[in-house]
Amino acid sequence: MFKRLFILVIAARAIRRNLLRSLLTTLGVIIGVSAVIAMASVGEGARAEVEAQVRRLGESVILVFPGARQRGGVSIGGGSANTLTVEDALALRDEIPEVIAASPEVRSQRQVIHGNRNWFTRVYGQSADYLHIRQWPLEAGRMFTEAEVFAASQVAVVGQTIVEELFEGTNPIGETIRIRGLPLTVIGILQRKGMSLMGSVQDDIIIIPYSTAFQKVSGRTHAMVINVQVFDAAAMDIAQLKITDLLRERHRLAPDQDDDFTVQTQEEIAATATETSRVMTFLLASVAGVSMVVGGIGIMNIMLVSVTERTREIGIRLAIGAHGKHILMQFLVESTFLSVLGGLLSIGLSALAAHLVDFYGGFPVVLSQTAVAVAFSISALVGITFGFFPALKASRLDPIDALRHE
Repeated sequence: MFKRLFILVIAARAIRRNLLRSLLTTLGVIIGVSAVIAMASVGEGARAEVEAQVRRLGESVILVFPGARQRGGVSIGGGSANTLTVEDALALRDEIPEVIAASPEVRSQRQVIHGNRNWFTRVYGQSADYLHIRQWPLEAGRMFTEAEVFAASQVAVVGQTIVEELFEGTNPIGETIRIRGLPLTVIGILQRKGMSLMGSVQDDIIIIPYSTAFQKVSGRTHAMVINVQVFDAAAMDIAQLKITDLLRERHRLAPDQDDDFTVQTQEEIAATATETSRVMTFLLASVAGVSMVVGGIGIMNIMLVSVTERTREIGIRLAIGAHGKHILMQFLVESTFLSVLGGLLSIGLSALAAHLVDFYGGFPVVLSQTAVAVAFSISALVGITFGFFPALKASRLDPIDALRHE
């Protein structure tokens, strides 16, 4: 135990003797370990944000999109075909036991006017169940009813951005807004929702009955998506299969024909949304790997210089009874000490950077304890791996030649 402690003391003295050189040597390790921690933190933060956003979509939600439209034998792209109808949404709700609510959605972007103020925003046509599906509570007022949907009533529920831009923060309940000359009475205000998975502001929205949207606002005849809620998360898979079967039957698709729609669960939506973060994580991992190799080479270089500078010291220790394994251990401890020092400094810097990015940048960064432990272990491994050759060279020096070295 005393010998091990003595080796650590000697290693600390050797590093302190050339403190600036030692700190510069650890710079590569600091960058590499910081990149490893940043990679894991960004990935963990993105994953947590996606999970939170998916939860905001509502519990046990399935989205049904129209398929691709063909033009001249060329696919225009998924979601471009007019294959979903209001009747499809009602059939999903009424004929599939696992489905408790369905809302056909039609979207458009329109200029909205109130008094002498106007604002360009998204107008969503939805059913009366939409807020229940999305678990989006109201701050004030009420949601429109099924009767108002059936009657294509001119009513609207507005998001917080609309309240701020058109009404300057005052209560808009009972006020009238105009879309393409159509007067709509504001009957409800949505609670603030924040950013969506795709980075858009969810509060910049007006929700009206889908019948009103189809007939008087959007000019469309088909739904752009159907929001479906299943009674329990455990029934998502069976509900997805039944939705597919029912829509294929309703659309009269032959067994050899592809679906003209797409059914996605929350998990699939989350997987799509995290694809970008995976690419970013991979790039950071590449940077981290290169930085760790550069840091390791720096440590090897400085340890070789140290062996040359301390050749006479090594010869004296060998002459008075030290063995090669003691010299090997001494230099191996010094290289590991340097690398671990860089790892500790990088952990502190990473924690500070994560806090600043989260606080000032608004980007979620989760500092993972596992990532910190792995990064610290990698820094120690780099010190051992790249310090072994200089340590081995020092341990094999001939005592007589070493004592003659000037």
